[in-house]
Amino acid sequence: MNLKDKRALVLGAARGIGRAIARILADQEVRLALPWYDWPESVASLQEEFGSPSGRHLLMRADLRQEQDVADLCGRIAEQLGGLEAVVNNVERGGMPIVHGDYSRKVNEQQWQRELESTLKAKWLVWRHTLPLLKQGAQAAVVNISSIAAAVGRSGPAAMLFSDGYAAANRGVSTFTEQWAREGAPTIRVNELMLGLIDSRHGPGTRGWQALSNEQQEALRVHTLLERTGNPDEVARAVLFLLRDADYCTGATLRMDGGYLLGGDKDVEMPTGVLE
Repeated sequence: MNLKDKRALVLGAARGIGRAIARILADQEVRLALPWYDWPESVASLQEEFGSPSGRHLLMRADLRQEQDVADLCGRIAEQLGGLEAVVNNVERGGMPIVHGDYSRKVNEQQWQRELESTLKAKWLVWRHTLPLLKQGAQAAVVNISSIAAAVGRSGPAAMLFSDGYAAANRGVSTFTEQWAREGAPTIRVNELMLGLIDSRHGPGTRGWQALSNEQQEALRVHTLLERTGNPDEVARAVLFLLRDADYCTGATLRMDGGYLLGGDKDVEMPTGVLE
């Protein structure tokens, strides 16, 4: 899909991965809708970078867990941008066990609900309300951002970073991806980008990573075949591929984890065998 002058909704653009995605799409001359909710310092820099009197991009506050906020956002997109060809469903809020501890703690009374509502319900609301806009054009694409927490849960070295509710919610994202691909066909492609340990999201630059011991950080690196974490710019390039270049790809999941799921057990030398 040629992205020049297309309209895209990018969630989570106030920080990290979402900001990198917004930048790479802006470089493709895409007009952007960039909702924000909290993180005031990050929102200020978002407005400085993408806000302009010309109204090329749309920035507005929206709690994507609330249906009315999502409906209002889509109304503004239709009014100001005139349509929509792409959605990057990058919204989540997962607690890290190394930071939050067990759900039974007083500080975590709302944590389970927050994880499911932001990681799962918000994505669903965005899909339902953007679908009429996406159907108006001849071609559109959606990318759901998820996590390998869906596959590993609270096991291995990553158990310190992935909570139960967050892992369960991300397993649900894959169900959404396949169902929405059926609903959107043949004009709307829906694919999933499943992320591993990314700087600013479960990697360096997060409070959880800083709370890990040196030994715990090293265990995560060793468990990853590429022996490093990823960065937001790498994620943005993968999203660009799924939106712009993957025209015959829908209902699929691209895993971008540096080989974390394949790590742990090392390759062994082929035995000589016993047959004569």
